[in-house]
Amino acid sequence: MSARMLPVPDGLDGMRVDAGLAKLLGLSRTVVAELAAGGDVLLDGEPAGKSDRLVAGGLLEVTLPEPEEPPQVVAEPVEGLKVLHEDDDIVVVDKPVGVAVHPSPGWEGPTVIGGLAAAGLRISTSGAAERQGVVHRLDAGTTGVMVVAKSEHAYTVLKRAFKERTVEKRYHALVQGHPDPMRGTIDAPIDRHPTRDYKFAVVQGGRPSVTHYEVIEAFRAASLADVKLETGRTHQIRVHFSALRHPCVGDATYGADPALARRLGVTRQWLHARALGFAHPGDGRWVEFTSEYPDDLAHALEVLRAES
Repeated sequence: MSARMLPVPDGLDGMRVDAGLAKLLGLSRTVVAELAAGGDVLLDGEPAGKSDRLVAGGLLEVTLPEPEEPPQVVAEPVEGLKVLHEDDDIVVVDKPVGVAVHPSPGWEGPTVIGGLAAAGLRISTSGAAERQGVVHRLDAGTTGVMVVAKSEHAYTVLKRAFKERTVEKRYHALVQGHPDPMRGTIDAPIDRHPTRDYKFAVVQGGRPSVTHYEVIEAFRAASLADVKLETGRTHQIRVHFSALRHPCVGDATYGADPALARRLGVTRQWLHARALGFAHPGDGRWVEFTSEYPDDLAHALEVLRAES
């Protein structure tokens, strides 16, 4: 255990203890609430509850548990993980559903990094041990194309390219209803959901987030949209379309209709990383890779076309 003494800054005056400490320490509100419940948060020497209010200039004393050991990469084959391209600098894969990109606390399923290790592929050693070579991510429930760096040079170049938004990321999303207009831009800041740590939301003061979309096929109950991301926030497409009241089909976390998902045989969000384009870190030439729809997403479209 380690104790930290923190003065309450003016900007957090009047904020709840769980929200304020989460901002100060970069922890989730759930973790802060657990610390408060255990008596590990003191405000001016007195135990503070999670809903107590912070006072500017007050002194917080927080007893933190020892950090957990980072999760380890387990080299095991991943069913359905396809290598679309490989050279000395990069490996491009088609990620199946139910596979995380790298190990993380609480995740016990397969990972892209573990699958590549099992296949004997050497990847960059840059980055934290459990996510070496990872330059971008897809949700476990999202399928499609992604790139992993094999060389240290590629890791540096690709991380910069994603940060500077010179990578072209295109997704296909089946969303409920019919967005109006059929082609547009969603420019709305995203941050963690104010009350549910596992979700994200459009939040005033959140991180700038921009999504461009165009409906490419319309059905009675849903629309297939081609989506281009200008930024790459966690759950960005899911959050933005949910905010428009057109959530991705099957996305129960963000308000999708379960009856429609059952009718289409979809058990996760209908969201697919369709194409990825970038300047190759080896020689700078533009390369682009695409991924076909997996069976469950293709089946949903067949049902919709038959109904229309």
